[in-house]
Amino acid sequence: MSVATEEQELELLVKQMTLEADGVLSLRLVHPGGDPLPEWSPGAHVDLTLKGSLVRQYSLCGDPADRSSYRVAVLREQAALGGSEYVHEGLRPGHRLRVVGPRNNFDFLPAKKHVFVAGGIGITPLLAMLTEAERQRTDWELWYGGRREDSMAFLDELAVYGDRVKVIPEETHGRLDLATALPAPDPGTLVYCCGPEGLLAAVEEHATGWPEGTLQVERFRAKQIEVDPDGEQPISVDCRRSGRVVQVPADVPVIDALEGAGITVSSSCRDGICGTCETKVLAGTPDHRDSLLSDTEQAAGTTMMICVSRARTPELALDI
Repeated sequence: MSVATEEQELELLVKQMTLEADGVLSLRLVHPGGDPLPEWSPGAHVDLTLKGSLVRQYSLCGDPADRSSYRVAVLREQAALGGSEYVHEGLRPGHRLRVVGPRNNFDFLPAKKHVFVAGGIGITPLLAMLTEAERQRTDWELWYGGRREDSMAFLDELAVYGDRVKVIPEETHGRLDLATALPAPDPGTLVYCCGPEGLLAAVEEHATGWPEGTLQVERFRAKQIEVDPDGEQPISVDCRRSGRVVQVPADVPVIDALEGAGITVSSSCRDGICGTCETKVLAGTPDHRDSLLSDTEQAAGTTMMICVSRARTPELALDI
């Protein structure tokens, strides 16, 4: 996982809104003065403040070489908490949005071959990877599943790639067959997957036994992690840079306790998926509950997402 070190806060203009599929609206964002936007790499996302203090993360799905605009796509979700509804019903060209980023937790790494697996709106971070794979002239293929063909965004753009793109609407073709899409990978192959949790869980189970690092996944929602509330314990957190020791009650997230003690903490999703609050661990053992760090990174215990993770030891020392 990589975390951007030069992310910026900008006010960008909604230049264009395009209906890309049933329930999927893309936004093209530009600098009001026409200035070039910060550089980004495939897999990156930005935070958008949509109304009031409502912040949502969206993958950049344009061409990383084009710094004149950012493109994101928003799926309208009936059960969402207001972000997608606002974009589809309240946002209009000419409006301005606070944008923070870009940030990348889903790096596109060099490989002999890339296999991409997308489910629904999970196509968005993979679009920029396809563009970059073409630019690098590497071998690749995309397996793209969705409920119905009319709900699958960017099919016209993907059509130019011919038979390297397999479009599989569940309504007419059934579910994506992972045994066909993902046979045991050859050495030098990387698999990138993004989509709903059901797809990600199935792909992760299918990839059991693959060499570590072969499968890279991006989650838009946190994994379901069962926690026994009665088993939670208070923690003493030594905030080394702040020179403060904060007592964290058993029923309070670490980030809330630190903020309550007056310690400034960067955060966004508060759900363990965006990486904004990742903090270096100086002492103690984290109890990882995020959906972002790899098994190896969690085992190392050198950083933690303080919005959701706690500690296996009574005390933690953090670089904050």
